[in-house]
Amino acid sequence: MWSSSSFPQSSSPLSLSKPTSVSSLSQILPIRTPNAHGDVVDGDYSEATPSIPPFHVKSITSTSNPFVKHCVKLSNSSSYRHSHGSVLLVGTTPLREMYNFQESIQEKATTIDCLLLHEKASIPEELTESGVHIVRVNSVVMKKLSGLQSTESIDVVSLVKIPSSFHSLGNNHHEDFSKWFPSAFRILVLDGIQDPGNLGTLLRSAVAFGWDGAFLLPGCCDPFNEKALRASRGASFQLPIVSGTWSHLRSLVNGFQMKILAGSPGSKNESKPVSNLSNEIARNLTDTKVCLVLGSEGSGLSKEAREACELVSIRMSGEFESLNVSVAGGIFLFMLQPQNKRVD
Repeated sequence: MWSSSSFPQSSSPLSLSKPTSVSSLSQILPIRTPNAHGDVVDGDYSEATPSIPPFHVKSITSTSNPFVKHCVKLSNSSSYRHSHGSVLLVGTTPLREMYNFQESIQEKATTIDCLLLHEKASIPEELTESGVHIVRVNSVVMKKLSGLQSTESIDVVSLVKIPSSFHSLGNNHHEDFSKWFPSAFRILVLDGIQDPGNLGTLLRSAVAFGWDGAFLLPGCCDPFNEKALRASRGASFQLPIVSGTWSHLRSLVNGFQMKILAGSPGSKNESKPVSNLSNEIARNLTDTKVCLVLGSEGSGLSKEAREACELVSIRMSGEFESLNVSVAGGIFLFMLQPQNKRVD
């Protein structure tokens, strides 16, 4: 029942497509002289939207500022975010998590382009000597940037590049799977997860339990959505993430000879056997490369997942039909985490 499984080999070679092209975030656009406060208001920039504020701009006090509008659009539009290759990160915690992680691996997968810091806040300790461009903003601008009704606990909003560990795959394929995941012993696969809170929580759990990456199938929300970023607490910048199709996933599974499992509620209507997650199953998979597929909140696993995967459920003594996907996912990720990272 737990023998290794794989997909049929694809008839076409695989290659990794180039990431979506992004505009240069270091380009400084023509500007006029700032006002006495160093503020840049409507009309100070050229018609083109600035990717970062000019370095001499030290404060912004108006929500009509074109750079503020640019940042708000980064928060609200996935296509705009990815076309600019830039993300707005709200709060000190995800910024600190991202920065400390990069310090621990001595690798800068993500660049901080600008800190938008509340006028009364202190510079985060980790960044006091970083040389990062800091722009002071008032409470009104901070509220607009954060999208939150109350900003009492929000001192900083960061403009950062989408990390190099994120890959959005096109129609081309590549056999060099190491470009997707440097290690592929445990990969979380999300199948149409649309709720950003659930997706962010799952990414956070994947990092916490030592999984090697996440693969997002069609229908998933953007992992750099503001709510997903808030729920992940910086995990989106720590975990290699690939957005691709079932064809790409088949290639990954075949290339690394992985077993592919899927979490299932275990209903009586299943057309194939469903095993109960247990310590015995986890022990049997200790030395096996595993992809774990989790389905969407509303419709569950897709037809492709049900056909391709061995189904595993979490036994419940209560009467609920199923668990929330982020709760169920946390249990799966804990139970199936790499043995040398298991928590006693």
